[in-house]
Amino acid sequence: MISEIQDNIFYIVNVDWFFLSHRLQLALAMKNSGYDVYILTKDSGRRKEIEENGLHFIDIDFDRSGKNPLKEFLIIREFLKHIKKHKPSIVHNVTIKPALYGSIAAKIYGKPNLKIVNAISGLGYNFIGDRQGPVQRVLKKLMNFAFNKNVNFIFQNPDDMALYKQLGYLQNNKFKLIKGAGVDSVEFQFHDPIEKDQLQIVLTARMLKDKGVIEFTEAAKILKSEWNSKVLFRLIGDIDTSNPAGLEKSELRKLELPNYIVWEGYRKDIRAVLIDADIVCLPSYREGLPKSLIEAMAIGRPIVTTDVPGCRECVEENYNGFLVPSQNSIELARALEVLLLSSELRLEMGKNSRKKMLKELSLDKVISDTVAFYKEAQ
Repeated sequence: MISEIQDNIFYIVNVDWFFLSHRLQLALAMKNSGYDVYILTKDSGRRKEIEENGLHFIDIDFDRSGKNPLKEFLIIREFLKHIKKHKPSIVHNVTIKPALYGSIAAKIYGKPNLKIVNAISGLGYNFIGDRQGPVQRVLKKLMNFAFNKNVNFIFQNPDDMALYKQLGYLQNNKFKLIKGAGVDSVEFQFHDPIEKDQLQIVLTARMLKDKGVIEFTEAAKILKSEWNSKVLFRLIGDIDTSNPAGLEKSELRKLELPNYIVWEGYRKDIRAVLIDADIVCLPSYREGLPKSLIEAMAIGRPIVTTDVPGCRECVEENYNGFLVPSQNSIELARALEVLLLSSELRLEMGKNSRKKMLKELSLDKVISDTVAFYKEAQ
């Protein structure tokens, strides 16, 4: 039991489906501990699922790529209104934009007993690569105001933590490294690979250029002369038109090759997809810590991913997979072929993935570490 009296906690998240996939179990743990839990997020049609779990839903008109200053200001004002009304003791903001706006609203509220917890799961589109411009400059000014002191940070990887330290945001704030959002090791149990006519290499993610979708299909084409009809490269995930790096349906269809590269769109039964997989691949440019890879590790699959923040936390080189340079389809193809050539290596690395997940990335560990941090937070 965390609290002996009824208390309120806010989870501020961009969109409802992300909350359901990444923070639902944490919210339920807090509810079971006696908290009244409020979810402030955009309703994309999944509000009922959240409310059926006994959680309060407050619809926020979030635009993840919004650049209209008036609309963005009104969102901060909306947060402030609900904080004043419900008087939460903890405001837990998830991802960079909610962290900014939620922190600003909580600071304007100004009550010293309100704990602001910012979960930094990557830095988002605007901070990947060399993107610089007026948007980045405005964001940095907002960050300087929102994060100067009296806030708390949860980081998913040490690279983001080091960057925030370099920017000076950790001098007067408490922080903790908690790897990922966690995966239920009972729901995602180990499964031996399934024998089938074609080996399967799977990428599960939103269809964004920054997820390495293009490099994935380029690597497949490099391997085609040797592996056509022997391997199926599966892209699993929906398009995301609100993200500037999003690929259109027409672009994805052009990447397909019959019975070799397929885009299947959104799949709710992701566990079944991973059980069918022989190798899981995510050539992302940068992540917080990708839950898709943790799920694959739990099922017991070898991982090929990029040596970038977030992704490298999921792989120990030559133990449970391979790390390759970002945006390098040739090295990606080489690493995939090493695994394609050896069923014994795939099985050994898959078992090691499961071990690593249980030790470092399980849902129980993430929840217990987060609850402990709530108590420590200032």
